[in-house]
Amino acid sequence: MNDSLKIYTVKQIEHKKLAINGKGSHSLWDKADELLDFCSPWDSEQIKPIEFKALCDTETLFFCFKVEDADVHIDTTDNTIRSINESDRVELFFRTNEELNPYYCLEIDPASRIMDFKARPNKQFDFNWNWPSDDIEVMSSIESTHFTVEIAISLASLTKLGLIKDGKIEAGIYRAKYNKQEDGNYEPTWITWVNPNTESPNFHTPSSFGVLHLENQ
Repeated sequence: MNDSLKIYTVKQIEHKKLAINGKGSHSLWDKADELLDFCSPWDSEQIKPIEFKALCDTETLFFCFKVEDADVHIDTTDNTIRSINESDRVELFFRTNEELNPYYCLEIDPASRIMDFKARPNKQFDFNWNWPSDDIEVMSSIESTHFTVEIAISLASLTKLGLIKDGKIEAGIYRAKYNKQEDGNYEPTWITWVNPNTESPNFHTPSSFGVLHLENQ
């Protein structure tokens, strides 16, 4: 594992005490470290705050995104991958190795719709793959000033996919914000925890990943 990667420590909590509700309001979230270090390297405008937190117990890895946004965009054409892909969303990528061969992607919009797929280098996406439904739960809420997305993933599924190594998961943490243009169309701003140092927006590259260190795992 690359020792130069950014690291976020996932605090451990008592087993089966955290239940997600889509609001991130459970008191246990106070125990989590706040990750606020997001950037949009390809855009000159200042991005609005994003708060990311993660916790784990002996069976589940929990995530919470709180995103400041008073103008959430959700494409309601249908519930297909294309519609989710045209909506505001938060994203988590997990890789099995530095070669991204393979890696697994979760892209979730403020309406809790999930676009999940297995990927390989050079943006080879397999949309026929889905995270096992019994191993993931997503809840969300939209308020006047922000939206929240909570995710619970079984450690068993992460282990089965070969994603946990010595208590660490190599992960990318992202956000896509769709902004209305003068012509009425929407264009995305791409936001990331780790600056991949690419000329154009690209999350699907090894340099966009950091490390989630699972405490006491």
